[in-house]
Amino acid sequence: MKKSKKLSTLASTAICGNDISSSVLYVSALAIAFAGQYAWITLLIVSLVLFLFRKIYGEVVGALPLNGGAYNALLNTTSKSVASFAATLTLLSYMATAVISANEAIHYLHHLIPAIPIIISSIILLIFFTLLTIGGVSESAKVAIGIFLFHLTSFAILSAFITFYLFNNGISIFIENWHLPVTGGSISNAIFLGFAASMLGVSGFESSANFVEEQQRGVFPKTLKNMWIIVSIINPLAALFALSLFAMPLLQSEAYQNTLLIEMASHVGGNWLAIIIAIDAFLVLSGAVLTSFVGVSGLLERMALDRILPQFFLKKNKKGSSYRITIVFLLLTISVLLITKGNVKLLAGVYTISFLSVMALFGIGNILLKVKRHRLPRPEKASWFAIITAITAVIIALIGNLIMQPKVGVPSNLSVFLEYFIPAIILIIIMLNRTILLKFLLKLIHSVFDPFRRFVLNTDKKIISIIDDINSQEFVYFTKNDDVETLNKVMLYIKNNEHTKKIKIVTATKHGFEVPAQFKNDIDVVDREYPEIKIELIELNEDFTPELIHKLSKDWDIPINFMFIGSPGNSFPYKIEELGGVRLII
Repeated sequence: MKKSKKLSTLASTAICGNDISSSVLYVSALAIAFAGQYAWITLLIVSLVLFLFRKIYGEVVGALPLNGGAYNALLNTTSKSVASFAATLTLLSYMATAVISANEAIHYLHHLIPAIPIIISSIILLIFFTLLTIGGVSESAKVAIGIFLFHLTSFAILSAFITFYLFNNGISIFIENWHLPVTGGSISNAIFLGFAASMLGVSGFESSANFVEEQQRGVFPKTLKNMWIIVSIINPLAALFALSLFAMPLLQSEAYQNTLLIEMASHVGGNWLAIIIAIDAFLVLSGAVLTSFVGVSGLLERMALDRILPQFFLKKNKKGSSYRITIVFLLLTISVLLITKGNVKLLAGVYTISFLSVMALFGIGNILLKVKRHRLPRPEKASWFAIITAITAVIIALIGNLIMQPKVGVPSNLSVFLEYFIPAIILIIIMLNRTILLKFLLKLIHSVFDPFRRFVLNTDKKIISIIDDINSQEFVYFTKNDDVETLNKVMLYIKNNEHTKKIKIVTATKHGFEVPAQFKNDIDVVDREYPEIKIELIELNEDFTPELIHKLSKDWDIPINFMFIGSPGNSFPYKIEELGGVRLII
């Protein structure tokens, strides 16, 4: 299999930046609809919240630089069930982003070419990015870079024209808008609702953490910084420009809400500039679709490696792409598009609640990392004040979106979210408890089909074989000299989170170090305490190194992500990413 090339800063920023920077097409109008003349202030508050999340993401991913985002953070600090909850929300967020972005991109193209069919063209666009993702992340990055640079250039040109226009015509419209009665009755209420709506403008910030393993060393924090700079400039600036060009009633009308940047371009530069912005909107929204495909591939591959999803998804092509994940995600997005009949605004609730919940869970993951994995080295640390403030801000935004009154005939955000979340989480629960369900099925078959004993016996053997196959997976725990209390914690974690009947406890004893007798006694105590799991103590005359981990993984045919260690301290000579995916459980 061909090893994929790691992504540079520009490539990584472009992949997730297309998603977050495409928000300029809608978030300014959305903020103005709720906050009126204070929209640019709410967007600056969002920038401040995002600044706090830079440190949060930097600490968590710096300590655990593996794909999966919030799922990975919670997997290494809590349990598989809690981590799977975060993964389900992330998956729904990507699904909604892909469908909405593809549909809105085609709507902008339809603005230029009225003859094209919306739904069919949206499906073709989804298929195109499926094929691009299957072709490999490096190839996808080239397209993302082109879109990203065109988008920034287009906005810069539009900004120059608007600045020139305002220089010649003044800012009297902005002053008039500023003195209008406050939208929503009070300034505080307007800013609250405007902030809640504006938080949707940072969707995509979480994507970089979901494909961090595809990035070159040191690139991840730079992507966070670049995305923060971009969204801190273009979104407040777009709101200020809009408030300086058009009267408030016009800005809050349906037509201007949907195509605000095109209306601004037409107003200051004429039809040719409006066409450029329409093309840019089509391209950057298409780039957001690509972000979803790349992000979801990294997330679902990690879940499959951890046996939450079927191993079927781990099959790769010559480019190193998990093509089965991409194809299944394509089928999911097309089905959602057809079910909604192109009215993708129905997915607003899924998109809103999922995205904001994932942001909050990442902050919670940072707290758990500080409390439960405080010895784990990390390149930077978020302060407790920053974490609590950021989580509180996201919860406020989530509450604001939940209490917003939907338009007549449109269901509430929460009801639409639950329609998609409940089936998804049920599927994950089934996968997490599949051995229990298989055993229940076994009992049911016995009780119903005992008269057909031969049939029952054959089925019995097959199901037991499946259970044994699942439980036959061996696990490894590396330790130097843990006491019985620590070893008991290890066994409790494995018993509660993994399906296995055997664990190898490995200690490296090179340089004449002899394993203490007490340690061997502790192993015997724990072995008797957990008779359902066979414990094998292995003493190796080796140094504990990444090479040793890879060698043992190959010799014993045990994947590295089924090998565990306790949290290393600052004196540990290796970075956690050098160990190839070894999990932390203590």
